[in-house]
Amino acid sequence: MTDTATDEDKDPDIELFVKAGSDGESIGNCPFSQRLFMILWLKGVVFNVTTVDLKRKPADLHNLAPGTHPPFLTFEGEVHTDVNKIEEYLEEMLAPPKYPKLAARNRESNTAGNDIFAKFSAYVKNIKAENHKALEKSLNKALTKLDEYLLNPLPEELQGGRHVPEGGSTRKYLDGDELTLADCNLLPKLHVVKVVAKKFRNYQIPSEFRGLWRYLGNAYSRDEFTNTCAADVEIELAYKDVAKRLGK
Repeated sequence: MTDTATDEDKDPDIELFVKAGSDGESIGNCPFSQRLFMILWLKGVVFNVTTVDLKRKPADLHNLAPGTHPPFLTFEGEVHTDVNKIEEYLEEMLAPPKYPKLAARNRESNTAGNDIFAKFSAYVKNIKAENHKALEKSLNKALTKLDEYLLNPLPEELQGGRHVPEGGSTRKYLDGDELTLADCNLLPKLHVVKVVAKKFRNYQIPSEFRGLWRYLGNAYSRDEFTNTCAADVEIELAYKDVAKRLGK
């Protein structure tokens, strides 16, 4: 017997390429990059992360993934560039018993909050003061739907006659008390909404959204989320020319 790990014990060779920040080195604003970063972290696999400066993309990266912007990933030397397909591939290749399954059990968890980012984008890009209130109302409506989903008990919370508190579900995340692929998709976008709307529209997610604030609070307590976030200043910088000033 030797102490060297067998091929089965070894983690695959994985490198994740993400968008760099304004300094060319730190993590830049990119919810899709963060989504994959979170998935790999939650899988518990050893992997490397390379930030890609889009202003000075090195020649070797041009050759590796020509015409492709980050995020992209190499898995045992094979290049993968489609974020949704990468997610499926990682779930298939990094599977139990060695790696945790991250897919949500409830299909509705995958679509909860899926219209928020589009409503937010319309809200921050709007320059017509007369449309401001209606677009804010539309964003609040989308956030309300997510809040309601987080407060409504999941089927498994109601099984076996389990008691659900009067205030509704107390689960930590979209699909239960563990982060899933659904959270990896939604949380990076929610963070951008929170940071950008506050900076450019002085908008704060209403405090009465108890389920949503509980969800965000639990997420901000997790290294897999906070340590993969771009700095707020990077997010604000990315939206500086996108978030238009409202007209008089």
